[in-house]
Amino acid sequence: MPLGHVVFIGAGPGAADLITLRGLAALQQAQVVLADALTDPALREHAPQAEWIDVGKRGFAHATGQARINALLVEQALAGRRVARLKGGDPSIFGRLEEELQALAEAGIACEVIPGVTAAVAAAAQSQRPLTRRGQGRTVALTTAMTLQHALQAGHHADTEVFYMAGQQLAALAESLRACGWPPHSAVSVVSRAGCSDAQMSTHTVDSLAEAAVLHAGRPAVVTVGVGATSAVAPPPSTEAARHD
Repeated sequence: MPLGHVVFIGAGPGAADLITLRGLAALQQAQVVLADALTDPALREHAPQAEWIDVGKRGFAHATGQARINALLVEQALAGRRVARLKGGDPSIFGRLEEELQALAEAGIACEVIPGVTAAVAAAAQSQRPLTRRGQGRTVALTTAMTLQHALQAGHHADTEVFYMAGQQLAALAESLRACGWPPHSAVSVVSRAGCSDAQMSTHTVDSLAEAAVLHAGRPAVVTVGVGATSAVAPPPSTEAARHD
């Protein structure tokens, strides 16, 4: 029996129509789909012929073990099937892609990676706060706030730092941000369910970040700190200032 083929597809964040045209075409050809928890269920309509297998991971909740996912990919491809590995956001950003690529390489199975829109970019679009700014925001760092042991980590490596997987630990993240050198008045933007119709966005400082916990409770959130969290639109001139013009 000939070997199957695996294609990793970035489904984008949130709504199903944020998937790329190339990703959608590959999904429509799949015979089996291994789908992450945060991919839009509406994408199933584009591959009704496929067997869908839920292999989602959620912080502090039920998660399919990585070894099991690797085994399923190999098993399905060795059975000669066209396999779509549907990942939320972009496969190469905190998606454990390297481990799945390695498992396929060891089994001699061919694969392809189709990029997608990552959550940091979707949050920037949702909040209309560009991640880079001419003359002041030249560097961006993407950081996972959650380690394998569920320990929270923060950093200060760039003009703008975007933290994934911190939505359930905003108060702890604020403390960690101060500890690693972010000034208390640094701008912070929190966007939950970026790319969805019910997305919510709030603005804070490092000192007030803990207040966001109520608004974004139970929702996947992206936290942006620094230049990229500030408004890109200058406020209108005050009435007093206008009188002097």
